[in-house]
Amino acid sequence: KTNASQDSNLDETTRDSNLDEKGYDFEQIMEGKFKPKDLTEFRKVFKSFDKDGNGTIDKSEMRSALTTLKMYDSLGKLDDIMKEVDVNKDGVIAWDEFLQVMYSCKFGGKTSHFGKVYDKQKQTVVKVGKGHTVHSFAVEEMIAFSEHINHSLKDDEELAKWDIIPINTEEKKQMGLCTSVRDGLLLAKFINIAAPDTIDERALNKPKGKKQLSLFQINENMNIVINSAKGIGIKVVNIGAGELQDGAAHPHIVLGLVWQLVKLQLLNSVNIKAHPELVRLLEEGESLEDLLRLPPEQLLMRWFNYHLKNAGSERRVRNFSGDVKDSECYTVLLHQIAPGKCDNKALTVQDKKKRAQMVLSNAKKLDVESFITPSDICKGNPKLNLAFTAAIFNQCPGLDPLDEEEMDKIGLLEDDVGDSREERAFRMWMNSLGLEDFYINNLYEDCADGVNLLKVIDAVEPGIVYWKKVEKKPTNKFKKVANQNYAVVLGKQLKFSLVGIGGIDFVNKNKKLLLAFIWQLMRHHTLKYLGKVQKKHFGGKAVTDEMMVKWANNKVSAAGRKSRMRSLKDKGLGTCVFFLDLLYAIRPKVIDEQYITEGKSDDDRLLNAKYAISVARKLGAVVFCIPEDLVEVQYKMVLTFVASTMSCST
Repeated sequence: KTNASQDSNLDETTRDSNLDEKGYDFEQIMEGKFKPKDLTEFRKVFKSFDKDGNGTIDKSEMRSALTTLKMYDSLGKLDDIMKEVDVNKDGVIAWDEFLQVMYSCKFGGKTSHFGKVYDKQKQTVVKVGKGHTVHSFAVEEMIAFSEHINHSLKDDEELAKWDIIPINTEEKKQMGLCTSVRDGLLLAKFINIAAPDTIDERALNKPKGKKQLSLFQINENMNIVINSAKGIGIKVVNIGAGELQDGAAHPHIVLGLVWQLVKLQLLNSVNIKAHPELVRLLEEGESLEDLLRLPPEQLLMRWFNYHLKNAGSERRVRNFSGDVKDSECYTVLLHQIAPGKCDNKALTVQDKKKRAQMVLSNAKKLDVESFITPSDICKGNPKLNLAFTAAIFNQCPGLDPLDEEEMDKIGLLEDDVGDSREERAFRMWMNSLGLEDFYINNLYEDCADGVNLLKVIDAVEPGIVYWKKVEKKPTNKFKKVANQNYAVVLGKQLKFSLVGIGGIDFVNKNKKLLLAFIWQLMRHHTLKYLGKVQKKHFGGKAVTDEMMVKWANNKVSAAGRKSRMRSLKDKGLGTCVFFLDLLYAIRPKVIDEQYITEGKSDDDRLLNAKYAISVARKLGAVVFCIPEDLVEVQYKMVLTFVASTMSCST
């Protein structure tokens, strides 16, 4: 990862402040000193300290860790540990500073107070599974998410009949959730709660009578779950059917997936399209665009602080851990949004646990469904506190609705707000690539400086990006344009059509041109993969539309089906019968004939499309389109659907 000359220029424990000016990437140099296995461990432990997930460990997080480990005895010792690791004295421990201390401990032979803390923190895990494999997970989260799922799916008669719901939360090791996901049915149904209509349940394999599902049927269900999760932007890197089937041995994987789904469900409506009144959170000098670029967590935090300010409180929430664990901010928030129902008596109570209980009692008066406990609030659990805050918002935003004049004034039009289907599909595809420290929330904003775009280009064509040429933290427009110009140069190397497109267009967030560029990236990636897995058929040649059409028609014809397509833009594809015939041709038993309609009505076409997408995912295809894309024969989405489906053919 780094060469010897770079290594010799780096003091093992102290950062040379001139390294950045010389163009060295300090984090990369430090990471290059360790084996991948060590880095994986370090990242896991670092994240266990970093409760609010902002990429640094602050003093309150270190104190919380020391208290949990029973190593906190004085403020002086806390200060000593922080000084030992916080090299640049900015009050927080960054990832590179963390690595410096770990390097000193591992190779420098130096004694370290923090080294002892690290060793003990590494041990704070729960032992499960065969061979005493060690995995880390929070028991309180396992309980809370189990109860949340129980509530969300309490009316599902099938899950109750199969004894999957309610999930057992009394079991000593709290593995009820982990064992309940083993056949994929619970996860599939909860995905539809988090993102309605994602999975067509007709494609799921379900138990019939007392007969249990076979391993093959379970694997098919898991394919639907994992590929559907990808399709809605859930990170599923290193998650396979085997880990979910044996969830008790992989609780951290089950919990990680479930948390993403819970978070998606609770934050789905924290946006301006669902709540136009959120424009009241605009601060002086801001435009609507500034508010639109905020991810849901930050918008939720802005909403929280808006009410704190209006209540006259001097407190502000910067995270969902240390800043809320004394319950003061929650008390003020609830009293501000519902003064007639929620009192602020908790502010006079000294006992923090009693204060937290009073907060939960107030929330219950608003019919807030939450499964956080007083202890969870007091501990500052960031996930459960984020979920609790989102539940409060969803039940009672406490913002005055906009009148017609206000709506017109800010130009809040349907066409201008929210994701376009194309933008959504591209964003989900980019997030599915499994890139580290990478997540696209707003395509145009998050690609504006060129760094994320270059990461995707490098993932699509590994090694093409010469990272020494890239400004990894561009601080001005000139550097951003330089990055984007480089992205355009690389696009031309990949033979993209980029006439009249320059880096400045992406910096200026020209939606049409950025979408055109990313589409060509997605197409290149999809067809490159198809050509690789179907090398025997295509002979290693670059796959064209005509080749795909010919292959698909031959496949369908050989299976004895009558439908055909003239091109990927053939309007006759709108019935979606051809897509179902193609899936049948790849694996006949994957299609249940009773669900195929002739597609004569709009409803029938949509039913065919929904079924086709879920069946494709059942085969193992990664699909990012929605049913309407297939019914309307949107060329780009039809191409990716057919290519992904063809990739599953043996």
